[in-house]
Amino acid sequence: MVLSQPRSLLETLFGRTRGLTMTTRFKHTRKLRGHVSHGKGRVGKHRKNPGGRGNAGGMLHHRTNFDKFHPGYFGKIGMRYFNRTHQQYYTPVINVDKLWSLVPAEAAAAQTEKDALVIDCVANGYFKVLGKGHLPKKPIVVRAKFFSELAEKKIKEAGGVCILVA
Repeated sequence: MVLSQPRSLLETLFGRTRGLTMTTRFKHTRKLRGHVSHGKGRVGKHRKNPGGRGNAGGMLHHRTNFDKFHPGYFGKIGMRYFNRTHQQYYTPVINVDKLWSLVPAEAAAAQTEKDALVIDCVANGYFKVLGKGHLPKKPIVVRAKFFSELAEKKIKEAGGVCILVA
């Protein structure tokens, strides 16, 4: 079974939209009959790009348009900053709750209560330890370039030590 398409208001009123187009004898084309170039000029003959392509002529023949609708399009503002060093500080971070993910599973299982594991954050590509999350109550030695106050507090509460590395 094929569902019929929803009909427009004109179709429902008049059956077909065909008879609603403009009558030929009133069209502008009829008025132009007998005029050779039909309102399109002789030389260019309604072809190519008489005003230039794209944004051409913004400073010349299309200036009024650019001034009116695109103020500030041309020109520069301010000064350039030569030799600026982008990203002066590179500090990848890791949170306290992810510290144990840096330890291999066998080493974590083999750890006893007395000996502390050494977690070298710098060797794993992290420079700073932040204090989000919880640590298990196992002694660990954490080596990093920077520690936040909260991270240092949590590591020490868990029985660990924070070592600063240059």
